[in-house]
Amino acid sequence: MATASIRLDRSLVDKAHAIAKAQHRTPPKQIEHWATIGQIMEDNPDLSYEFVRQLLIAKAEVDAGMVEPFEFG
Repeated sequence: MATASIRLDRSLVDKAHAIAKAQHRTPPKQIEHWATIGQIMEDNPDLSYEFVRQLLIAKAEVDAGMVEPFEFG
Protein backbone atom coordinates (compact mmCIF):
# COMPACT_ATOMS: atom_id res chain seq x y z
CA MET A 1 0.00 0.00 0.00
CA ALA A 2 1.35 3.38 -0.95
CA THR A 3 1.32 6.08 1.68
CA ALA A 4 1.22 9.85 1.49
CA SER A 5 1.95 12.58 4.00
CA ILE A 6 -0.77 15.16 4.47
CA ARG A 7 -1.27 18.12 6.77
CA LEU A 8 -4.10 17.79 9.27
CA ASP A 9 -5.44 20.09 11.92
CA ARG A 10 -3.66 19.38 15.21
CA SER A 11 -6.93 19.00 17.11
CA LEU A 12 -8.03 16.22 14.73
CA VAL A 13 -4.73 14.39 15.19
CA ASP A 14 -4.93 14.78 18.98
CA LYS A 15 -8.46 13.41 19.01
CA ALA A 16 -7.37 10.52 16.76
CA HIS A 17 -4.62 9.67 19.27
CA ALA A 18 -7.12 9.52 22.14
CA ILE A 19 -9.79 7.54 20.28
CA ALA A 20 -7.23 5.24 18.65
CA LYS A 21 -5.92 4.21 22.04
CA ALA A 22 -9.42 3.36 23.23
CA GLN A 23 -10.17 1.44 20.01
CA HIS A 24 -6.80 -0.38 19.93
CA ARG A 25 -5.80 1.25 16.64
CA THR A 26 -2.92 3.45 15.60
CA PRO A 27 -3.78 7.14 15.08
CA PRO A 28 -3.35 6.83 11.28
CA LYS A 29 -5.63 3.78 11.23
CA GLN A 30 -8.20 5.71 13.30
CA ILE A 31 -8.17 8.54 10.76
CA GLU A 32 -8.50 5.98 7.93
CA HIS A 33 -11.46 4.47 9.78
CA TRP A 34 -13.15 7.86 10.08
CA ALA A 35 -12.48 8.54 6.40
CA THR A 36 -13.94 5.17 5.38
CA ILE A 37 -17.10 5.78 7.38
CA GLY A 38 -17.37 9.31 6.02
CA GLN A 39 -17.02 8.12 2.45
CA ILE A 40 -19.65 5.39 2.90
CA MET A 41 -22.04 7.84 4.61
CA GLU A 42 -21.63 10.45 1.85
CA ASP A 43 -22.18 7.82 -0.86
CA ASN A 44 -25.22 6.39 0.98
CA PRO A 45 -26.94 9.19 2.92
CA ASP A 46 -30.00 7.02 3.56
CA LEU A 47 -28.00 4.54 5.69
CA SER A 48 -27.68 4.98 9.43
CA TYR A 49 -24.33 5.12 11.17
CA GLU A 50 -25.16 1.91 13.06
CA PHE A 51 -25.91 0.09 9.79
CA VAL A 52 -22.59 1.23 8.31
CA ARG A 53 -20.75 0.21 11.49
CA GLN A 54 -22.31 -3.27 11.43
CA LEU A 55 -21.54 -3.56 7.71
CA LEU A 56 -17.85 -2.86 8.35
CA ILE A 57 -17.82 -5.42 11.18
CA ALA A 58 -19.49 -8.03 8.96
CA LYS A 59 -16.98 -7.37 6.17
CA ALA A 60 -14.08 -7.80 8.61
CA GLU A 61 -15.57 -11.10 9.82
CA VAL A 62 -15.89 -12.35 6.23
CA ASP A 63 -12.32 -11.26 5.45
CA ALA A 64 -11.12 -13.13 8.55
CA GLY A 65 -12.98 -16.32 7.56
CA MET A 66 -15.23 -16.16 10.60
CA VAL A 67 -18.52 -16.88 8.81
CA GLU A 68 -20.27 -19.95 7.49
CA PRO A 69 -22.63 -20.07 4.52
CA PHE A 70 -26.31 -20.06 5.43
CA GLU A 71 -28.23 -23.07 4.18
CA PHE A 72 -31.93 -22.65 3.57
CA GLY A 73 -34.45 -25.17 4.78
